[in-house]
Amino acid sequence: MELIRDLYGFLGRRKKLWLLPLIITLLMIGALLIFAQGSVVAPFVYTLF
Repeated sequence: MELIRDLYGFLGRRKKLWLLPLIITLLMIGALLIFAQGSVVAPFVYTLF
């Protein structure tokens, strides 16, 4: 949790809070790819990219 807090503090100090939705989206796509590797959803997820 300290990493997240430091990242948020850095973005706030540098006035780069507009990057937060981009970071969240990338994390969600990464989680989706990791989740889909071992399931039957994998062929459908990989066609999206």
